Amino acid sequence: MSVGIRHTELNALFGFAERQLHVVKRYWVWEIVWLFYSLVSVLSIGFLASGLGALGVGSGAFDLRRAQLYLLIGALLWGYLSLVFMEAAYAISWERWEGTIEYTFMAPVRRMTHLMGICLFAIGYGLARTLVVFIVAAFMFNLDFSHANVAGALGVLVASTLPLIGLSILTAVLPLLSPQKGEQMSIALQGFLLLVSGVYYPLTVLPVPMQLAGAASPLTYALAGIRSSLLEGAGLREELPTIAILVGMGALMIPASVLVFGWAERRAKRLGLLKRSG
Repeated sequence: MSVGIRHTELNALFGFAERQLHVVKRYWVWEIVWLFYSLVSVLSIGFLASGLGALGVGSGAFDLRRAQLYLLIGALLWGYLSLVFMEAAYAISWERWEGTIEYTFMAPVRRMTHLMGICLFAIGYGLARTLVVFIVAAFMFNLDFSHANVAGALGVLVASTLPLIGLSILTAVLPLLSPQKGEQMSIALQGFLLLVSGVYYPLTVLPVPMQLAGAASPLTYALAGIRSSLLEGAGLREELPTIAILVGMGALMIPASVLVFGWAERRAKRLGLLKRSG
C-alpha cells in the first residue's frame, strides 16, 4: 500500500470519528440526559450496597465495603462497555435517519476504515463519560483504591476493546438486516450480555446454560480481570492469561464481524433497505 493511500485511509478513519463527534454535538441535550442516566444508575448501585448495612447485612464475614466496590466497578464498566457497544450499533440507524447512509456506503474508503472510525470515537467518548461518572461516584462514596493495581486494570481494559469492537460491529449489522426491528434487537442483545456477563454477580449464581453463555462473552473476562486488579491488586503479569483470552477473541471477532457486515451491506443494497423510512 502506497504512502498516499495510507494517508487517505488515516484521514478517513479520523474523519468518521469526527463526524460521530458532530452528531453528539448536534444532539448534545440528549447526551446530557444519557450522562445523567449513567450517573444515576451507578449511584443507585452504590446506595444499594450502602443500604445493605441498614438492613443488617454487615456482620460476620460479610465485607460490606468490598461488596460496594464490586457492584460499583461492575456498574462503571458496564456503563463504558455498553456505551461503546451501542454507539457503533446505533451509527447505522443514525445514518439512515439522517439520510447519509447511502453516501457513506458509496464513499471511496474501505469499510474497515469506516467502522474503525466509528469505534474510535465510541471508545474515546465512552472513556470520557465513564471518567466523569467515576469521579462523582468516588466523591459520593469515598471509594478506596489504595490496594488497586492500575497497570493490570488498564492492561485488561485495553485488551477488552478488541472483542468489544467486534461485538459492536456485529451489533451494527442488525439495523441493516431489519430497518424496523434492528434497534430493538440491539437492545435485546445488550440486555442478554448484561444478564450473563457477571456485571452485578458472579456467574456461579446463574443456571448452567447461562454460565456457558457467560463463558463465551468477552465482557465476562474484562469485568473479572479489572475487578481482580482493582480489588485484589492483581498485576499485569497475573492478568496475562485474561489479556491473552481477550486479544484472541478480538483477533477472531473483528475480521469475522467485518465480513458479516459486508454481507449485510450487500444484502441491504440488493433489497433496498438503506432508504430512510418513517
